[in-house]
Amino acid sequence: MGTQTRKERQRAERHRLIIDTAREIAETQGWEAVTVRRLADAIEYSQPVLYSHFAGKDAIVAAVAEQGIAELAIEFARWREAAESPEQALTALARGYLDFARQRPALYLAMFGLDVDLKFGADAPQALRDAFGELAAVFGPFAGDDDVETFTEVAWSALHGLATLERDGRLRPGFRDQRLAILVRHWTRGAS
Repeated sequence: MGTQTRKERQRAERHRLIIDTAREIAETQGWEAVTVRRLADAIEYSQPVLYSHFAGKDAIVAAVAEQGIAELAIEFARWREAAESPEQALTALARGYLDFARQRPALYLAMFGLDVDLKFGADAPQALRDAFGELAAVFGPFAGDDDVETFTEVAWSALHGLATLERDGRLRPGFRDQRLAILVRHWTRGAS
């Protein structure tokens, strides 16, 4: 193994360590506890080393968000492929999405709640395009005459709204299944 290859591997490992440590701190103490200084202390590297990987905290949060979206895209595909019908895929995705948001609140916040430079669309990073593609694959069969991507955006917005309201304790506890049943019924209404 050449020196260059070893250096590249070490750099990639440091990059991953920074992201993983930021996630750990955020999940246990919140994003306000994640600072470049704190990360440098936690991983025992100098702040300039961290800045050689990321321009600052916002870039670290964006990297965490992108990693989380990539993980969620894999889950979307798994739920879709395990379902026996489009309706089951839709229900599994909706339930799984809400579970993901509840079980990983800091990660979900980085992905969809914090102001980071990470936008969906044609020029988005591959992980974001993959995740949206999986969403569209699940919602597409129910779009009817509507544009599939627009239908997907509206359906995803409803899921995000539920996830956010649940996280903030704004919805009555114990009614998640009923809310999901109503959403699925509305999404599938009129589908042949």
